[in-house]
Amino acid sequence: MGSIKIFLSKKNRKGKSHHMLNKNSIKTILNVKHTCIDKVTMLADTSIMIEVHATKGEQCRCGICGKKSKFYDNGNEGARTWRACDWAGHKVILVGPSCRVNCKEHGVVTCRFPWARHGSRFTRKFEELTAWMAVNCSRVAVAAFMRISWNTVGPIIERVEKDLDINPNARFDNLVRIGVDETSYRKGHKYITTVVNHDTGNVIWVARGHGKTIFEQFFKLLTPEQRNSIQLVSGDGAKWIDECIKEYCPKANRCVDPFHVIEWAMDALDSVRVDAWREAKAATKEQPKAKRGRPRKGTPSKDTTATELKNSKIALGKAPSNLTPNQQAKVEWIAKTDPRLYRAYKLKEALRLIFYNDTEENAKEALDAWFKWARHCRIPAFVELQKKINRHKQSILNTIEYGLTNARIEAINNKIKLSIRMAYGFRNLDNMMAMIMLRCSDIKVQLPWEKDEWSSFFCLG
Repeated sequence: MGSIKIFLSKKNRKGKSHHMLNKNSIKTILNVKHTCIDKVTMLADTSIMIEVHATKGEQCRCGICGKKSKFYDNGNEGARTWRACDWAGHKVILVGPSCRVNCKEHGVVTCRFPWARHGSRFTRKFEELTAWMAVNCSRVAVAAFMRISWNTVGPIIERVEKDLDINPNARFDNLVRIGVDETSYRKGHKYITTVVNHDTGNVIWVARGHGKTIFEQFFKLLTPEQRNSIQLVSGDGAKWIDECIKEYCPKANRCVDPFHVIEWAMDALDSVRVDAWREAKAATKEQPKAKRGRPRKGTPSKDTTATELKNSKIALGKAPSNLTPNQQAKVEWIAKTDPRLYRAYKLKEALRLIFYNDTEENAKEALDAWFKWARHCRIPAFVELQKKINRHKQSILNTIEYGLTNARIEAINNKIKLSIRMAYGFRNLDNMMAMIMLRCSDIKVQLPWEKDEWSSFFCLG
């Protein structure tokens, strides 16, 4: 493996030699292009200050569009500073002229700097390193490691996401199967809506809020050809999803996620359990209070039915094959103690097994049998449930026929919730959505040393 000399020896007027960094080597270490190194100075706080300027061809360019523009003035500050990646724990600061140009399209704006993004006080490589860490670490850890403010991480993420997401509309090409779901990001009914491509498992669109008006924004971004290519749309039983599909892609089949259908059944089952618990608790209060001291021989033991019903939620929510011995015993006790609650449990399990049918015909037959059973079960919660499921009958059958579920979206939602927890909450929703796209879409943030510039630097000879 070859080596490279990064220090040059020069003699001053008194004949004493001193060392200075080779400018080309400094440029390579900074990983910048179209940049000239003027001077390197070690400050009193051991930070390294590097004076730079853009090459002639990159000067007087608009900071927004990058087009050559007419020089306007030297700016209000005269000089500007940018944080670069640290060198062996020493802060590196770039200092350069800050002029303004008069762009024909954008007016008077700050000129473009090859080493930094427009409006940023950090170099491109510094921001990419920060964004990569933010994707894999907590926001607090990133701020501590990079020695920046906690509130600075969010804007950096947003700038990097916008810079890397060159053509966002390309994600809408060749869409066949998509899923939509809303996720709560803050208490007080604060939601974001995400759309996932089932074939790639990536987030293709995210927006604040939920409902028909929000989902319509996604379809309005698509061309007629892109809308017509969509064949399957999965989601929960929300009415606004049905309305948008009917209006914008009527040829697509609607699928209701099995997870949400079973969740409806679980809610109905839990309401039956709560009613049984309340009845048992009321019956316990009517019993005479036990006297102090050791109960006499022959005294009936205290009724624990209410307590057992209260602690049976987990056992009733599981499939029979996943029950532990204690949970299995509890279900058997419920079958003997409360036949009504046990019947509700069997109805929930029968509905769950419908999704294991391999053909639409078998599923339809099993679903019709379940409708008949639930309709005559004399349990109000399940009578209402069968009416609700009957409204989504065709969507459920489509789910079974095509084998499409919202499992990918639920996994994405878990990633989103994890991102929120890692960040200890996002004050700026745009920053949070940028983080979601970096973590869950096809955008890939590379480390600075994964670039070609660094590989050529370390692989000489």
